[in-house]
Amino acid sequence: MILFQKIKTFIFLDNRKKFLLIEAFAYLGWARILKSMPFSRIAPLLGTHMEETSFEHKASNQTILRNVSDAIYIMSNYTFWESKCLVKAIAGMKMLQRRQLESTLYLGTAKDETGIMIAHAWLRSGKLFITGAEEMGRFTVVGKFAKRFSEKG
Repeated sequence: MILFQKIKTFIFLDNRKKFLLIEAFAYLGWARILKSMPFSRIAPLLGTHMEETSFEHKASNQTILRNVSDAIYIMSNYTFWESKCLVKAIAGMKMLQRRQLESTLYLGTAKDETGIMIAHAWLRSGKLFITGAEEMGRFTVVGKFAKRFSEKG
């Protein structure tokens, strides 16, 4: 019954939201495939190592950024594969890249309550955190990748 309700909700969404959710699902799958590869092979795809993009963004992009973030979070709950922080961050970066929006992917480490090393990834564009913001404060940044675009026009 719950599945039927969720399908019904999806059907009645406007087409823009439907396509955004489908795009997020596809990029989460693509990012999961990338995650299974050695990091040294995927790092060049993530942008300029140890650099950040600007913390400024156009007010007109705020809705786009929030919609991408929402789509990533929603669809990560419906994937048949693991869609945790790194997968979400890579998928979000790719979605922003399609829209010619800059972003920075951060990698961080910390120790959990038992002293075991743990890792986390999050994505920022302008002042907004697209993915991973809920836990980023616990982690020390050990890597960052800036994905930049030159302005057209």
